[in-house]
Amino acid sequence: MTTFNLRQVKLRTAEQFRCEVEVQLEELVLGGQEYLPVPSVAAAELAITKATSGSVFELGFRVVLHGPCFRCLADTVLELPIRAREYQAASPGADEELRSPYVSDDVLDLSAWARDTIALELPDKILCRPDCAGLCPFCGKDLNLEPHAHEEEDTDPRWAALEALRASSED
Repeated sequence: MTTFNLRQVKLRTAEQFRCEVEVQLEELVLGGQEYLPVPSVAAAELAITKATSGSVFELGFRVVLHGPCFRCLADTVLELPIRAREYQAASPGADEELRSPYVSDDVLDLSAWARDTIALELPDKILCRPDCAGLCPFCGKDLNLEPHAHEEEDTDPRWAALEALRASSED
């Protein structure tokens, strides 16, 4: 877990502090599947700007995630540029909107912030390619490697009465 001690930065209003940090990235579990960042440590740029009423934190880095395709389960590599911004009021009081969940006792939790930001930047479905055909619902073969079709199987006998009703309405 990577943290940054905010006490080491003394800023006046409108001043900014920038530095390069190494952020330990955690694996993501999405839909029961693991997505691993490679490498597990990312070079990131951290910027802290002192505002009149608090501090603005900015974090930027690139991440490469390795994991399964949503449709065909093939190994997939996803590269994402990450840019995140957080605000922490100097005196947030009881207002949760003015408090960053990543700042506690003047320590900024960079690993948790990076993990949450990566999760928010992920596409709806992680695919090996945009036109991934997925797996065959009948035999489970990868339709990208072996495109095929199955003959329609006989209807379940429990549906025979409905099938007869449909056939009679078409006549």
